[in-house]
Amino acid sequence: MLFSVKNKTVIVTGGLGQLGRQFTLALLDHDAQVVIFDVAADKQTMIDRFGDRAFDSNLMAVPVDITNRKSLEEGLRQVNDKWGRPDALINNAALDSPPDASAGENGPFEQYPEASWDKIMDVNVKGTFLCCQVIGANMAEAGRGSIVNISSIYGLVSPDQSLYEYRRASGVPFFKPVAYSASKSALFNLTRYLATYWAGRNVRVNTVTFAGVFNNQDEEFLEKYCARIPIGRMANEDEYNGAIIFLLSNASSYMTGSNLVIDGGWTAW
Repeated sequence: MLFSVKNKTVIVTGGLGQLGRQFTLALLDHDAQVVIFDVAADKQTMIDRFGDRAFDSNLMAVPVDITNRKSLEEGLRQVNDKWGRPDALINNAALDSPPDASAGENGPFEQYPEASWDKIMDVNVKGTFLCCQVIGANMAEAGRGSIVNISSIYGLVSPDQSLYEYRRASGVPFFKPVAYSASKSALFNLTRYLATYWAGRNVRVNTVTFAGVFNNQDEEFLEKYCARIPIGRMANEDEYNGAIIFLLSNASSYMTGSNLVIDGGWTAW
């Protein structure tokens, strides 16, 4: 029972994404009640992403824009009406610049677009802040809860730009952009702030820092990236689920304000 999340109501933002889907399925498998907050949540998309599990009685999906307070408040109202106050929140929703983004977005820092910075900060930082403010406050009023903020190794350390040298050698001025790193770094102190702020209300707040996840990236990038990881490979998409179960369960009851790093050894070099 130490790692039980049975009957806990857990909100997962960005639950339709690669990792959000995995967190959702793992929690359902462990008998939690899961609520997906995702701007793209609709019946057909849920079926496309979850198949028959979309009809699970312990799964609820609400179309929510996490950058909009009213949208969050309405989503929370629906959760409260169905299952009462939530027990946990996973701030998973985030944006990054994809490898096939415009040359300006993946180009040199000196020309990085202000609009791209604003868009990523709006979702990754403001969105997480608003989710904590709206949903975290609801849990604090009940005197219990666990919040998990999803960060990245690129928030903890600088991106290794040498991984992309092969692209620059082909004439493409590619650099891992700055906004994602800055946004994920911001989560560490948001976590610490809230962990101390809500400690007396029995709401625990922790960060998890993940390395890359295999998603059919191009072979040259994979070769270089995996050579940089002591374990020698990217994570499989289900390998972070254990950390989520741990942080939402009583197994981590004395853990708050912490950052759990799961990166195959990336930051150990």
